[in-house]
Amino acid sequence: MGIVIFYILAAIVLACAIMVVTRKNAVAAAIYLIVAMCAIAGLFIQLGSIFIGILQVIVYAGAIMVLFL
Repeated sequence: MGIVIFYILAAIVLACAIMVVTRKNAVAAAIYLIVAMCAIAGLFIQLGSIFIGILQVIVYAGAIMVLFL
């Protein structure tokens, strides 16, 4: 079951990373970046690093996106 979750999260990260680079609208790119960062946090949590996963969401998806928007 864990390997399936890993592949789903990895696919989300890859798809969102490609969408961040290819979007012309900066707000849409920021939304895709937030989704990618949350999926990366999910990968960290799956590895057992809950603190790093929470920091990933707070610092990147929270602070940087608020600063951008």
